[in-house]
Amino acid sequence: MKQKVNVPDGLVIVDKPAGFTSHDVVAKMRGMARTRRIGHAGTLDPMATGVLVLGVERATKLLGHLALTEKEYVGTVRLGQSTVTDDAEGEITEAPGAKELGRDAIQAQIDALSGDIMQVPSKVSAIKIDGKRSYARVRGGEDVEIPARPVTISSFVLHSVHETEAEDGTPVTDLLVSVECSSGTYIRALARDIGAGLGTGGHLTALRRTRVGPYKLDKARTLDQLQTAVDEPAGAGLPIMPIGEAAAAAFPRWDVTVQQGRLLGNGARIPMPDFDADGPVAAFAPDGTFLALLENKGGKAKSLAVFV
Repeated sequence: MKQKVNVPDGLVIVDKPAGFTSHDVVAKMRGMARTRRIGHAGTLDPMATGVLVLGVERATKLLGHLALTEKEYVGTVRLGQSTVTDDAEGEITEAPGAKELGRDAIQAQIDALSGDIMQVPSKVSAIKIDGKRSYARVRGGEDVEIPARPVTISSFVLHSVHETEAEDGTPVTDLLVSVECSSGTYIRALARDIGAGLGTGGHLTALRRTRVGPYKLDKARTLDQLQTAVDEPAGAGLPIMPIGEAAAAAFPRWDVTVQQGRLLGNGARIPMPDFDADGPVAAFAPDGTFLALLENKGGKAKSLAVFV
């Protein structure tokens, strides 16, 4: 019988492999850490790879707030074909082909999809329509309509344009792009919309998430690397980012007094200073202990999650 792994509260930054759902990664980590109390901050599609932030034990209380932070991706958009899922995992629905589009015309579409935009999410997604997942409705033969929602594309860079042929011989144009965007943005919907704006199809053929908030690929570990860390007898165990370090990296920091910390721990709404950034603030005791995640409500601190 395997010995129980002593897992502290904190984050594990995983480099998700292709073919795994986010839940698959959570299930793997539960086995490694010997705890059910693990969740993730923001889903990655099975086709996508890259940064997936997992919360362990009490750090799961941070995940909903981390999921709202900005994300960064590198991907390949294929123009000339459309698919039912807006990515390479779905069946091709149209293949008008694409060649000699011109870089300026492509750039114009990317510019039109930059900044604050209204985006219609992909139909094959987990968004609920009248209480039922959109992907379930599509797979059931329904033609669903998803309302547009506001997203922010803070950076959308076209790195290269390459004309080639798809496996079926259709002439296509592949774009290498990078995107920095707000939570809730569908990169495959961007691929679809570039193609639509150019009068041809578009879908995503590769996607790698390189950042979630402050957490980047250089801190991520593959599942094999994590398993080795657990199995190695002389190893240090799972590389977990302590919860206080994780909070300090992601949120503005408020260093409080002992008395203020005691009041916060009891749920009191004490006067709170203004911070430049919107959103949660991490409160720390004089000895460096992470106390709580707070928000400013009318100049008073309202607890979002307490850790003492």
